[in-house]
Amino acid sequence: MFVSKTRLWFFLFALLLVSSTARPDVPPKASAQEQTRQAFLKMIDRPRVELAPEQRVLSTDGGITQIHFTFASQANQRVPGILLMKQEFAKGAARHPATIVLHGTGGKKEGELPILKRLANAGFVAVSIDGRFHGERGNSASYNAAIAKAFSEGGSHPFYYDTVWDVLRLVDYLQGRPDVNTQHIGLMGISKGGIETWLAAAADPRIAVAIPCISLQSFQWGLENDGWHGRVGTVKTAFEAAAKSEGIDTPDAAFVRRFYDRLIPGIHDRFDAPNMLTLIAPRPLLAISGENDPINPLPGVRLCEKAADEAYKEAHATDKFKLIIEPKAGHTVTPESQTAAAEWFEKWLTP
Repeated sequence: MFVSKTRLWFFLFALLLVSSTARPDVPPKASAQEQTRQAFLKMIDRPRVELAPEQRVLSTDGGITQIHFTFASQANQRVPGILLMKQEFAKGAARHPATIVLHGTGGKKEGELPILKRLANAGFVAVSIDGRFHGERGNSASYNAAIAKAFSEGGSHPFYYDTVWDVLRLVDYLQGRPDVNTQHIGLMGISKGGIETWLAAAADPRIAVAIPCISLQSFQWGLENDGWHGRVGTVKTAFEAAAKSEGIDTPDAAFVRRFYDRLIPGIHDRFDAPNMLTLIAPRPLLAISGENDPINPLPGVRLCEKAADEAYKEAHATDKFKLIIEPKAGHTVTPESQTAAAEWFEKWLTP
């Protein structure tokens, strides 16, 4: 039978393609999402050290035990935290779901005690840590000074990324505790802590449930629509010092872009929220925003919502994504939203 040369070459090419994809030694190309995840992890990576955890019991009140703990996240960095759980948990061998709550700019772990107590009473091992240059680790002045220094000299990422690394090491710590169910660890954050929440959850699939509060925003939208003022205003002293170091009296979007590129590289493109949220799907994701939040303008929130909606539809998990926009609320988490967050954890994190 006569076979044209064109058909013969096509047949041989197809055969070669099938055989190469079937070979066990030829790894499949990572998806675009996985490539983004690995790129982010590579950027924030630093030499690992032993956790060397330490803890001491602070109190037991109303059946809830409160523990102060520390662990090493990297050389010369020990992360302090508090952990609340039912007193009876310490007496048994069972493992329990854990929830992490991250504070916002200027906050500290103790500021999250009300929600931690609520979660502990609901049966969770409830945890909070101090972010870099917060609580036991510094203050507003040292935080802004560290950001200004990083802008000028490089070498660190005190604006969000360093604390994201601490959160990933916190998950390592929790997975080593005998009272924590390693498959049921949830993460919630407020404002700065909310940004750290969607970044960490996107980077680490071990985070089973994520609840970023008053933190969804497209940094790119902000640059393009003069919507960046509220965000950089959270570190106003550092931002003004950075501008002054370059002789700029009236910073514009071009300078803000440089500010971001030095301190949080990729945050307005590859690692922007609309992209990173897609890496969380199909894990349960509850986002909470205020309708009139000046730091996270609603149009940017809607871009995040659109991206997440598409990702969860593609993953056939539309029931696992929800956005709550509190009417007329500014940059605040209302009591109703706190209740919704606790219920989301109870729904999706309880074995």
